Amino acid sequence: MTERRTIGELLEAARGRLDRLTPAAAWAEAQAGSIIVDTRSEDARRREGTIPGAIAIPLSVLYWRADPTSGFEDPRIADPDRRLIILCAHGFSSSLAAATLRDLGFHRATDVDGGFEAWAEDGLPVEA
Repeated sequence: MTERRTIGELLEAARGRLDRLTPAAAWAEAQAGSIIVDTRSEDARRREGTIPGAIAIPLSVLYWRADPTSGFEDPRIADPDRRLIILCAHGFSSSLAAATLRDLGFHRATDVDGGFEAWAEDGLPVEA
């Protein structure tokens, strides 16, 4: 039987595998060709705004859209050599998602420390 782990332990393990980015560093990388994947809900994006150039993909289908062998891949993100920067509301689920993408072979996947909340607080670009 597998030993039970807490979500805090899973989060710590996931983050230990990532080179997490500040919002400003994520924006700079996006300007240089990396892809920001916004996993926030449609309601959150409508209410809070979106990041210019980010691709909105719900967390529930992210792995199928990324995996080029799934039959449901999104060609904009289905390249395992592409730098994918995952963004959620606060930077928690994005860490787990980026670690899972690494398990799928996306060796450059990472996330934004603090999520969209930190992005907006830092005054980075947001579109209505």
